[in-house]
Amino acid sequence: MRRRLVLGLAVVATLGVACMLSAQDRDDSAGMFASKTLPKTDGEMRILTVIEDLAEVRREFQNVPPEDGRLLRLLVEAANAQNVVEIGTSNGYSGLWFCIALRATGGKLTTFDIDPGRISIARANFSLAGVEDMVTIIEGDAHEEVIKLTEPIDVLFLDADKPGYLDYLKKLLPLVRPGGLVLAHNMTPRMADPRFVEAITVNPTLETLFLHMDGAGMAVSLKKR
Repeated sequence: MRRRLVLGLAVVATLGVACMLSAQDRDDSAGMFASKTLPKTDGEMRILTVIEDLAEVRREFQNVPPEDGRLLRLLVEAANAQNVVEIGTSNGYSGLWFCIALRATGGKLTTFDIDPGRISIARANFSLAGVEDMVTIIEGDAHEEVIKLTEPIDVLFLDADKPGYLDYLKKLLPLVRPGGLVLAHNMTPRMADPRFVEAITVNPTLETLFLHMDGAGMAVSLKKR
């Protein structure tokens, strides 16, 4: 019995050390893979400066986390998007991430919001970043306003009323070009509309992945060619 107890304690000690090493390894890995957006041009630096200034009010305006903003920029530039449509302008934070990419692709952003106060703030932020010429803000109920769109959409971003995502999808998916993307924010069990989640996961014309699920959650759906 004594021998078994000693062996048992030895195993526990070994596992404890292994767990400590594992935690240390995780910390080292987190540091090794940490990165941040580095401006390539003065124009990009100007936009990033405004983005950084908005960090203090990001939660107040329910903006996307910085890592989600970087994902938006990456996807738009990789898709060489010419026409990005955003539902939910807020103070322009996510729109600024789009504009970093759109400066490179020569594209434009059309963004919708119902709140005139937030739209006013967004206009000021877009102007401060020097991107106002590539952004069109539509004020009003997006459920009604989006039906006026006629141009093909390269990237559609949903970040407004969560129960409304399904309606936006039904109205705008026909405009999303083959090879285009539908991005939806706040895809967590607490916030996502199950009807929307089902719509983007059972539709055979879409390929959907869920990213950053340890944070706010982002659905990325490719409209197949």
